[in-house]
Amino acid sequence: MAEFSVVDPEDVPKDQFNTCETAVRKLTDRLGATEVRVNQVIVEPGEVTTPHTHDGQEEVFVAMTDGQISIEGDVHDVSQGSVVRVHPDTVRNLLNRTDDATHVWLAFGAPPVGTVDDFGSYVVDDEG
Repeated sequence: MAEFSVVDPEDVPKDQFNTCETAVRKLTDRLGATEVRVNQVIVEPGEVTTPHTHDGQEEVFVAMTDGQISIEGDVHDVSQGSVVRVHPDTVRNLLNRTDDATHVWLAFGAPPVGTVDDFGSYVVDDEG
């Protein structure tokens, strides 16, 4: 018997990350995912997510629109449909330096750490 889930992110209410104003749709529970954390991140013009690492959690970001990601402080333009993998110890954050384009990402973290509401090993550098 095949087990699968289909979720339209538009059907999931927007929430906010605990460390910034950026909107997130938490998809993990809706999908029934147990081995990976899944979020849709919506970065409006001028917004920046908090630079962070994850102890023991690799992340993959899929650009649903053109977007921008900072890796160790270097900003990279990412074209729609591109995929970015980030090592757990690498400082990363999403940002939007445009004036009018919303950036939409799917973010996958594995193995899942913490809980859907509290990412647990989400590490923010206090000096940064």
